[in-house]
Amino acid sequence: MKNIILGFSFFFSIISFAQVSTNKAHDAIVEEFLTNCAEKYNYVFQMAEWQDCLDNGLKKDSTVAYLWQQKAMPYFKCKKYEVGMQYLDKAVFYNKERWLPYRAFIKCIFAHTYKEAIKDFEECIKLYGNSYVMDHTYSFYIGLCYLQLNEYDKAEKLFDDYVNDIYKNRQQLEHPTAYFYQGIARYELKKWDEAITIFDKAIKIYPEFSDAKYYKAICWLKQGKPKEEVVALVGIAREDAAKGFSLNEDNTIYETYPYQKKFSK
Repeated sequence: MKNIILGFSFFFSIISFAQVSTNKAHDAIVEEFLTNCAEKYNYVFQMAEWQDCLDNGLKKDSTVAYLWQQKAMPYFKCKKYEVGMQYLDKAVFYNKERWLPYRAFIKCIFAHTYKEAIKDFEECIKLYGNSYVMDHTYSFYIGLCYLQLNEYDKAEKLFDDYVNDIYKNRQQLEHPTAYFYQGIARYELKKWDEAITIFDKAIKIYPEFSDAKYYKAICWLKQGKPKEEVVALVGIAREDAAKGFSLNEDNTIYETYPYQKKFSK
């Protein structure tokens, strides 16, 4: 028995050593071909140079998942989703734990392939628990997908759970985006009073929140509120939006989020 235990110990030591060696080798390739090559260029107008650096790194070792993700990333930002996805799939293949949540996020917010995003997020939850990507839980993004698929009851349940989780269990600061989408689910289910109450919570945290004010105004309209009051609130929302106050998510500079209101000039 002692010999068996020693054998297992030796076996796992070899695995651990191999993983450390691989990580160091990958880090060196990333430094050489990303940090010291690709990042010297601006992929907005030097995409070919950026991609050439990464391709040279992948010729050296095609299993470096981070290089595949870095090949994909600029294509998503310029809305070439199918081009980018083929590279991101490679990143997921070589490092699922790191890049599957990111791919699910990209499918939800960038590529708008909501059913595919749900599959990825559900796999993430099964494998890693309901963790976070880009500041929100996997279930939050599933809720966004259900909103976009008109499955409002499912979205409502997920956003209610999300709000309860982050404010009670995780003891985080209140998040206006969480309230906004919880309110949107109520709005789509024609629960005008409840939606207004929730939008007001978002506005209390983020007083210039133009999107919340706009949908609150629509709820007022549905309730039969005087037209001039509705128009006045939409006007305030428009002014706030013109000053740049909208959904406060990092990637809104690249993509319009679900239900984000873009006012015409």
